[in-house]
Formats: sequence, C-alpha cells, structure tokens
Amino acid sequence: MKRIAALLVKDLAELRQSPGIFIPALLTGGAAILYPFVIAVIIPYFAGERLSDSSDVEIAELFYRTEPSIRGLNPEAAIQAFIFQQTLALLVGLTTVTGGMSVAAHSVIGEKQARTLEPLLATPLRTGELLAAKVIGAALPGVALTTACFAVYLALVGIFAEPAVWKALLTIRSLALVFLIGPLAALLGLQLAVCASSRVNDPRSAQQLGAIIIIIPVGVLQVAQFAAGVVLTAPILLAVGVALTVGNLLVLRAAIALFDRETILVRWK
Repeated sequence: MKRIAALLVKDLAELRQSPGIFIPALLTGGAAILYPFVIAVIIPYFAGERLSDSSDVEIAELFYRTEPSIRGLNPEAAIQAFIFQQTLALLVGLTTVTGGMSVAAHSVIGEKQARTLEPLLATPLRTGELLAAKVIGAALPGVALTTACFAVYLALVGIFAEPAVWKALLTIRSLALVFLIGPLAALLGLQLAVCASSRVNDPRSAQQLGAIIIIIPVGVLQVAQFAAGVVLTAPILLAVGVALTVGNLLVLRAAIALFDRETILVRWK
C-alpha cells in the first residue's frame, strides 16, 4: 500500500501541471447537466405548454403512479422528476468516464513519452501495484467531477424545477447510481484504457477503447429508459454492482497478465 500511495501521490501531483486534460470532461459534464433541463424546463417554457398537458408522457405518467418517491408530487413535478431521474444515468456515466479516461490513457503513454516508464518498471513495484495506482489516480478525478456535477445538478433542479422535485432525486437508488455504480463502471473502463495504453503509443486508441466499452451501454440504457420505461430499481442496481465488481476483478487479472513489463523495458522505442 505504501508503494501504491507513493505512485498515486506522484501521478496526482503531475496532474496539477496539466489542467487542460480535464476540459473535455468539464464540457461533457456541462452538456449532460443541460440536457434534461432543455427537455423538462426550457422547451415547455418557450412552447407555453406544460409537460402534464402533453400526450407524449405516458411512460412518465406510469412512473408517477408507481414510483414511491414522487407519488406526493403534482403531475407536472412528477414528470419533471421522471426526466431528471432517468437522465441521471447519462450524467453519471459520461462525467465519471470522461473525467478519468484522458488521465488513464496518458498514465502509461505519458510515462513512455517522458521516458520515465523504464525507471519506474525497473523498481521493485509489482505490476498489480503499478496498475492499481494508475487506475485509482485516474478514477479519483472522475469521481470528484461526478460528485461536483451531481451537486450542481441538484442545485439547479431546486432552482428551476417544480418545488420538491430535487428531493425526489435524493433516494437510495439515485445515490447508489452516483456513488457506487458510476465509480465501478468507471474503474472497468479505466482499467481497459490503462491496459491498452501499455500496448500502444497513441493515447487516443486507449481512450476510444475504454470509452466504447462504457459509453455505448450508457447510451443504450438511456434509450431503454425513455422508450421502454426501464426503471433502475434497487435490486437491478445491486445486481449491476455485483457484476461490475466481478468484471473489475477479472479485468485486473487480465491487465496484469497483458502488461508485459519486460517487453516494454527491452523493446519500447
């Protein structure tokens, strides 16, 4: 743990010298926050029509009748709560992954380009310890960004949405999605990115691999939530959390096997 902590501190210190790598993540987080407000607040305001008066909200109305956290809200507030809850998965998925993906892709490739990877691999640091430090160092900024975006999200919902809608987002399900499923999914994508970055010299290749693995399922889930009324209940989130935990352990074992430090030391140019 001391060796992991030492490398983690080193990587986080280096991140402070390159704040520009977080610009794409900040833009993605801002877009993910704005998206549901366009649907739930901005368009109805300029159209002069309330969501509850529209004929295209059957799924939201069903959600309103069955979801305990919003049964006490009026129809307009309940539909807004439905939209803000269903888009929360998009916010968590995009910000957590993009917040750490650039860091993960550069974590090994940046060491290669700076020619500091060879001395690092020549130390007694084990491969598992090296990968753990790299993945954790990439995940922490993503989790921090997601937490900040969720706080801004709640604040804006409290200001612009119907009264008490923000309280409907403070459920065990929503908090588990933000602070459990999001980090576990990010770790899976980041491990794949770090593993890929040990094999390639182009950070974009590693970024694209990790992003495809995580962002495509998030997009499919988003469509399923609105088109088919899929609801992420607590048992579903628990099952997803267990599956992600197992997946992370398997990917970690595969990453350790694929990370050929001897080849990197001898043949890398």
